[in-house]
Formats: sequence, structure tokens, C-alpha cells
Amino acid sequence: MKQILLTNDDGFDAAGLVALQNMLKSNLSDVRVLTIAPNRQKSACSHSLSLHNPLHLFKISDDFYRLEDGTPADCVYIGLAKFFSAMPDLIISGINYGCNVAEDISYSGTCAGAKEGALQGIKSIAISQFYAGDSLDKYGYDLACKISINLIKKILNNELQIAKKEFLNLNIPAVSKQDYKGLKVTKMGQKNYDVAIKEAIDPRGRGYIWIGEPCVKCESANDLNTDIGAILNDYASLSAIKFDATAYESLENLKKCLQ
Repeated sequence: MKQILLTNDDGFDAAGLVALQNMLKSNLSDVRVLTIAPNRQKSACSHSLSLHNPLHLFKISDDFYRLEDGTPADCVYIGLAKFFSAMPDLIISGINYGCNVAEDISYSGTCAGAKEGALQGIKSIAISQFYAGDSLDKYGYDLACKISINLIKKILNNELQIAKKEFLNLNIPAVSKQDYKGLKVTKMGQKNYDVAIKEAIDPRGRGYIWIGEPCVKCESANDLNTDIGAILNDYASLSAIKFDATAYESLENLKKCLQ
């Protein structure tokens, strides 16, 4: 029997996770799906592991667990160590509430769940649903589930290959099934983030800082070959993400500077 490990960064009761669980169960009855998800919102936790505090795992139902104060990377790490004598065939992280494109990938807990799987040599995919206004209230996760299950079946049947130390990053546009234009293979786009904080005084007179909503400028919004451009123009985006972040084009210049 093939096996899938499922996690997310929005929490064990998030609508996107529940929708994907139901889709997997109804379409892959011969595949074991084990879900381990954080007990609360962990967006933007990136690839952090909880090395300095103990974690507590609670069973919700058969093959469904929540990890108290754990990150998506924790969920994958613990899931692999505790529940699988042989590695699963696929790790899925999502469906995330909001897109994970361009520089988002560095911050994303959703992408980190897939990245942890890739580090362990397991095929992995991160899935995120872009939203705009009340688009999710209107359309839900139906389109995301439809696109995802087709890709998941291809991965499990070895029709879609994922290279070692890489994971797939899937982003779904904020449109109805009728307005969806198709799936594009894309590269990472580019965003420019401004920094923004909000400072205030709590009821006990103590100052606090809240990281605010940054102003984001998308440099590649009109480039359909990028993840940003695709989802902003009603296409789904599929990218292959690797770990090697070396700026090879800068190495020779560094060597010259050190001579």
C-alpha cells in the first residue's frame, strides 16, 4: 500500500487541510494518508525545528494527529520518525490559505513542510490557494483539490518525476473553475517587501510591537513564466524548487576580490 504524509501551516482544523483530506480519501481509497498538523496557525515560521522545547502529539482520529506548538517541519520530522518503518511515497503540505510565490517561499511554513520531506529524499509538494477579496468564500478549495489530485496521482504513478533535493510548489489562482485558464510550469517571480511595524501600548501600559502588513511590489506580475504572473492572470503555477541557493555567477568575482 502506498502512503502519504500530509501536513500544513494553518493548523489541523484549517479548511484547506480538511478539503484536501476529504479529496484524498475519496479519490485514493487504496492509499494510506497520515495527517500530522500544527495545533495552531504557524504561517511564516519557515523551516524552523523545535530543538529547545518538548513537543506533545495528540491523536484526533485514526491517522490524524495535531502537534502542540509544532511547526510543519516538526510535523514531517516526527511523522517520519514515529509512524513509518518505510518512507512514505509522498509528502504533501497544504492546502495553504494564501499563495506562496517568489520570496514568500523563504518565509513559508507550507513550503518548509515539503522542503523537509525533500531533505529526507521523499517526493514532496507544497500546495497553496491564492485569494483576493471574498474569492475563497465564493469558490472554496474545489479548484485547488481538483488540480492537486491530478498531480498527486501522476506522482504516485511515477508519471511525474521530482528530482532529489527538490520539491514542487503549486499555487492556485483566485478564480472559479469556469474562469481557470490552465496550469503553467513557472519559475520563481520577484517581490519587493517594505518593512512595516505597528507600535502601541497594551492595557497594562506596556509597549509592544506588531509586525504589520508590508507593502509588496511585484516586479514580475505580468510575466506569465513566473509563479506570480501566472496566478495573477488566472493560471495555476507549478514550480520545481531546489536547495542549492549558491549565486554561481558571483563566485568568480569573489575569488578575484580575495586575491
